[in-house]
Amino acid sequence: MATRLTGIRAQRASEVIGALAGPGAALRDDQETAVAELLEPAARVLVVQATGWGKSAVYWVATAIRRSEGAGPALIVSPLLSLMRDQVAAAERAGLRAATLNSSNFDEWGAIEQELRAGEIDVLLVSPERLANPAFGRRVLDALTGTLGLLVIDEAHAVSDWGHDFRPDYRRVSEVLTRLNPQTPVLATTATANARVTDDVAAQLGAATLVLRGPLARRSLQLNVLPSMSPIQRYAWVAENLDRLPGSGIVYVLTVADAQRLVDAIHAVHGDGVRVAAYTGQLDADTRAGLEVALRRNEMKALVATSALGMGFDKPDLGFVVHVGSPPSPVSYYQQVGRAGRAIDHAVVALLPSESDAGVWDYFATATIPDPRQMEGVLDALAAESETGLGAASAPTLEATTGIRRTRIELMLKQLAVDGAVDRVDGGWRATGVPWHYDAEHYDGIIAVRRREADIMRAYTRGDRCLMQLLTESLDDPEAASCGRCSVCQGRLPDGLGEAPDQATVTTIARALRGHSHVLEPRKMWPGGAFGLRGRIKPDAAAEPGRTLVYADAPEWTDTLAAARAGDAGALDELGTAAVGTLARWKDEWVARPQVVVSLQLTDAALPVQPVADHVARVGRLRRAVLPVGFGPRPGRETSAAEEAAYWRDAMAAAEPVDGAVRFIDDEADGTPGGPGRGASGGGAVAGATVLLLADATSTGWPLTVAAARLRDAGAYAVLPLLIHKPA
Repeated sequence: MATRLTGIRAQRASEVIGALAGPGAALRDDQETAVAELLEPAARVLVVQATGWGKSAVYWVATAIRRSEGAGPALIVSPLLSLMRDQVAAAERAGLRAATLNSSNFDEWGAIEQELRAGEIDVLLVSPERLANPAFGRRVLDALTGTLGLLVIDEAHAVSDWGHDFRPDYRRVSEVLTRLNPQTPVLATTATANARVTDDVAAQLGAATLVLRGPLARRSLQLNVLPSMSPIQRYAWVAENLDRLPGSGIVYVLTVADAQRLVDAIHAVHGDGVRVAAYTGQLDADTRAGLEVALRRNEMKALVATSALGMGFDKPDLGFVVHVGSPPSPVSYYQQVGRAGRAIDHAVVALLPSESDAGVWDYFATATIPDPRQMEGVLDALAAESETGLGAASAPTLEATTGIRRTRIELMLKQLAVDGAVDRVDGGWRATGVPWHYDAEHYDGIIAVRRREADIMRAYTRGDRCLMQLLTESLDDPEAASCGRCSVCQGRLPDGLGEAPDQATVTTIARALRGHSHVLEPRKMWPGGAFGLRGRIKPDAAAEPGRTLVYADAPEWTDTLAAARAGDAGALDELGTAAVGTLARWKDEWVARPQVVVSLQLTDAALPVQPVADHVARVGRLRRAVLPVGFGPRPGRETSAAEEAAYWRDAMAAAEPVDGAVRFIDDEADGTPGGPGRGASGGGAVAGATVLLLADATSTGWPLTVAAARLRDAGAYAVLPLLIHKPA
């Protein structure tokens, strides 16, 4: 094994590391060892080192030396667009020409591929999903066969399904190696691999893999855990303490909805006095890039981000990382807090836990574990598709034929591809004929590991012992020890940060957030399958754009929803008042003013819709009606769109006979008779009327879509849906 660089190689390494880290910088011993090894044919190197250690310097130096010696370009498999952008910029500083092929630069692909074939590009960065695409394989990988100078697998913990961020497409990286020259050196890097993940990744790379592992504790980070707070109190704490935190930083949240809500909460307290913005995977690539640049330039106090801003985002002077809600894994938490304090002596890290976080941990433990019955159903559907002569089936086709939701189908197909049971081909997926079996022992082990990780996070949030030691021990760091700096070691929180938020701040935020409502976009297509109808929903059967009163786990509504489900009259009045406020903000966009409020109870009275509808009808002087639903076992999370739509169609059709699809309520609580003057036609008909369809809770919108079609079929002029709660 080579360990040192000499002569021209040492000179080139010095030039590159100086360009990356400044004059006088030199490679660490393990960096030099890794580079020297990668200059040997067929080398396999796995680097497990702390965030900020300089893992990327290894592949820039190795690439620069290999290119100077006539080797082909390096291929870097990188998981995130933000990470690719940082790496392209770093490559340029190292004197290398880098390019990336991703969803944000499709128009540039042709030119980049031509430059790659001409040898004008030193480094190509791609995502694992792009690497698994068969068209990409034909156009790009085949062109690199026998010429690739270096393969780099960045954030390599994602290769292992024992890891905290397993991505099935990453497992196909090893297949790429078999298509290329076996003499091509391979480097894998990560900061977040415990011993089991390290062993798994090393085994996938090959028996001769050199593993370079160092201590993972970060002396620049001051870790803190605050006392448990309610979700809305956490928002208030961030709003009150943001100015006290050093420099600029990242506030992590668990959901996309939380990102925008927390930004709105901060603005409710500070106006435009504190510059913050939401950063999620739902933003387009240019917007995300602009926000990253603004944070690097300290033009933002903070980005309120989901995990989309994570691996590889590099701002050396990031002053703080705050978590509003705890990730389910200490490994993923370590990875995110590692964004801070890379080139400064002190950075503040704070975790704001809540009892509600445990639900996320429980979901995480089993979310990616395959269901053997569902897997066999997908394979049977693919086999049936093959018998028709079509050969390949798309995810939407499999959703319709199996009754499994599309997002689940897409994950399952990737897992089956890892096991060789299916292949991705033009037009979709096909079965390979390789038998698939459920490895119960393996997956039971994964679930057990994830539950142990959740227990570690519980210990972390309780502050059982040194926080840094808990994190580094979870990564099997043999040098894990008490840090002496965290809130547990110090026995206190930093000045000011331990104070509970002022109740006035909590009230201000709750009031502001309750003033927001979310647009409820109507579904445009019927799902086919068990439902029967497929294709575009005709205009005379469609709902208008609606509104959602409470979106996902809105913290400003947590207590009120719980009380309403228990039948508390005051909470139901709050929801009724909020519904009236939503209607007032929405009215300028109505196609016509509603004349009838039709209530639709979708759950077993867990969130009573009738009192809210009564309140709206009384204030708006509208007629009241009920759209009956035959109650029975409700569709589960894994029910397909077609099966759910069919369920609601049948449940509404099976309910007691009514006039014009609804049953009108004859009580005149507001003292004003309903009648011909209040609707477009007399009696119980909805013909010609604009209907406000008020429902309690649905995460998919299918019951509202089916109900709107039923009301339109009964003659309603328009249907305006208002949903009390749309769970995540």
